[in-house]
Amino acid sequence: MQNANLFLLFTRPLEAAGIEYMVTGSVAAMLYGEPRLTHDIDLVIELPRERVPDLVRCFPEEAFYLPPQEVIIEEVGRAERGHFNAIHHESGFKADFYPVAGDLLHRWGMEHRERVPVEDTEIWAAPAGYVILRKLEYYREGKAEKHLGDIAAMLAVTGDEVDREDLERRVEVLGLGREWRLVCEREK
Repeated sequence: MQNANLFLLFTRPLEAAGIEYMVTGSVAAMLYGEPRLTHDIDLVIELPRERVPDLVRCFPEEAFYLPPQEVIIEEVGRAERGHFNAIHHESGFKADFYPVAGDLLHRWGMEHRERVPVEDTEIWAAPAGYVILRKLEYYREGKAEKHLGDIAAMLAVTGDEVDREDLERRVEVLGLGREWRLVCEREK
C-alpha cells in the first residue's frame, strides 16, 4: 500500500499503548477500494480523558506536533465533532483524530472494526459500510467528487462483502438517500 510506513507511524504507537482506534477516511477507502494519493490518515479513537497522557506519550514532541494536552482533553470531551491532529515533523504526514464520544456512527464502526494486513503487521480498519456512510456525509457537506469515486471503487472491489440491505437502511436513517442514488447511478 502506498505510504503504508507513514500510516504505521501513527497506528503502531496506538497499538503499543492499547488505545482503541480504527482507520477511516481515504486510507480505509484504499484498503477496500483503489489506491489514490493522500496526505493524511483519519483515525477514530476511543480516548477517555484519563488516557490523554497515554496518547501524548505515543507522539513525543521531538518527532511529532501534537496540540497541548488541555486542547486534546477539551476535544475528547465534546459530545460530537471533536477533532485534533498530530503531524510527523520529518515527513509532514498528518493524522486527524476523531474521538468516538457521543457519535453513534463512530460507536457502531468501532464495534465492527476489523483487522486488516498492512506490510508486516495488521491495523484496525473501519468496516466498509462505515467508510461509505461517512464519505456520503462528506460528499453532502462539500460536494467533492473524490468521495463518490472512492465509494464506487469500494463497492466494485468488495462486491457482496458489503451488506447492501444494512447499508441502505443506515443511508435512510442518516438522510443520505440523494447522495446514495448518485453512487448507484455510477454503478450502472
